[in-house]
Amino acid sequence: MDRPWLTSYDRGVPADVDIPDEPLHAALARTARRFPDRAAIRFYGRSITYRELDKLANRFANALMRLGVHKGDRVALLMPNCPQMVLACYGGWRAGAVMVPTSPLYVESELQHQLEDSGASVIVCLSPLYGLVQRVRPRLPRLRHVIVTNIKSFFPRHVRLIFSLTRERQGGHHVSLPKDGSTFWLQRLLKRAGDAGPRVEVTASDLALLQYTGGTTGVPKATMLSHRNLVANALQVRAWLGELASPDGADVVLGVLPLFHIYALTSIMNFGVYGSGTMVLLPRFDVDDVLKAIQRERPGLLPGVPTMYVAINQARNLRRYNLRSLKGAISGAAPLPLEVHKQFEALSGARLIEGYGLTEASPVTHCVPLASPRALGTIGVPLPSTDAAIFDQDSGTHQLAVGEIGELAVRGPQVMQGYWNRPEETAQVLRDGWLFTGDIARMDADGFFNIVDRKKDMIITGGMNVYPRDVEEPLYAHPKIREAVALGVPDERWGEAVKVYIVLRDGQTATAQEIIDYCRTRMARYKVPKQVEFRTELPRSLIGKVLRRQLLQQEREAALEPARDATRRAS
Repeated sequence: MDRPWLTSYDRGVPADVDIPDEPLHAALARTARRFPDRAAIRFYGRSITYRELDKLANRFANALMRLGVHKGDRVALLMPNCPQMVLACYGGWRAGAVMVPTSPLYVESELQHQLEDSGASVIVCLSPLYGLVQRVRPRLPRLRHVIVTNIKSFFPRHVRLIFSLTRERQGGHHVSLPKDGSTFWLQRLLKRAGDAGPRVEVTASDLALLQYTGGTTGVPKATMLSHRNLVANALQVRAWLGELASPDGADVVLGVLPLFHIYALTSIMNFGVYGSGTMVLLPRFDVDDVLKAIQRERPGLLPGVPTMYVAINQARNLRRYNLRSLKGAISGAAPLPLEVHKQFEALSGARLIEGYGLTEASPVTHCVPLASPRALGTIGVPLPSTDAAIFDQDSGTHQLAVGEIGELAVRGPQVMQGYWNRPEETAQVLRDGWLFTGDIARMDADGFFNIVDRKKDMIITGGMNVYPRDVEEPLYAHPKIREAVALGVPDERWGEAVKVYIVLRDGQTATAQEIIDYCRTRMARYKVPKQVEFRTELPRSLIGKVLRRQLLQQEREAALEPARDATRRAS
């Protein structure tokens, strides 16, 4: 097919990338041989070299095999960003295991579903989460072993001592493990295991990851990603960001996005290992901690999400910190408002580029060229070795012309093998070699793509289609507004009415009528919100996505409350 976007590529970015026929962990071994003393990880001031990380990965692989883990077995990971997450991933892959990252924010039912659905036989968890694992463990007969680790295990000595004295018990990090032969401390397993790499044949086509997706719209399903999928996407992203790379290859990436999410796993962890760079890990997003880390560690690249950039832009102490080490920043996972984009670039001096992807594509498929002067408001163009097209929304069989709006579909080596144990849902999204994304988009004559909105988030009010982004973008330009989300809520007259949820900037006040009047001057009449609700915060996932379905569920429950009150009065 024609690739009009190739003419917009930055100089030196290839149309296609060569993908080695190897598993993910081969890159770690190679980097450890070439740069054994280079820091692979920086964690609260402690450096873990590539030599050390390679050895730790071998030890974890050997420990798993001693526990009876065989090639293809599932190993779940339940922890925030820390060195243990990285060594467990690469060690698990060396043992031939399939890794199953899970969120530390999960409640019992969510964790149980993923462990049960994946068939995990081992889980590695952070000590404060051990109680959660123990509560679901009796209902999971296939979960044979629990491995527990403490966040302080890789702290520098003085930080570890302070943590032990002041925060360990208070934060629930101090736990006692039963001597049942199936529950272990990670550090003890590592000490007992050998340094030599295990002899397990793992190929590029083998399954590497069961990454769950769809949790905000229904029961999460596992995306099957092979070693080749993940290797390809790491190399595609590295090829795209070549101008940001350090001359000596020692890139420093700030890793505050959670590694259990595919965006961070590719753009931070695998990106760093394949580029022989350093990942500076933070367990959670705290704007002050992020600003301190940028000043202290001098990263060149910051992968993030829009809410992170909003928080940095509005940080009260921003002027105290030097952000000039940042050469570039990437925004993904949700649309990036133009005002947020412009303000961050002005404050940091970094080039902030928007990217696009989905879990089913490992995840990155599009990104804005670094040198492009005209890409604001777009997701950019397809990455090397990636094709993209717009198909009609009705049948999904006809490719549309330039400028027409339809469903975005992609294809490339990063596209998943399918959904685990869900052949019907796989067939719905993988058709004729294309991955249908569920996003509504258009492509211009130069191959730049613009996401109109999620197909399932479209609001139909009075027979007119309204995409939430068309309402949200103008609201972000309002000087009093920090965040805005638009939803379609049930309405007797219109079928659905546009409702916006507003979070104001600190110290600001506004009325609903003021917001509605503002919208009337900036959007078509049918797009103007009929309802405005002010909130101090919005529900969101750990990676920063606003949970629209949770807001909608709250609306439905509120609508049912009068009927419940009437029933209670009648009884």
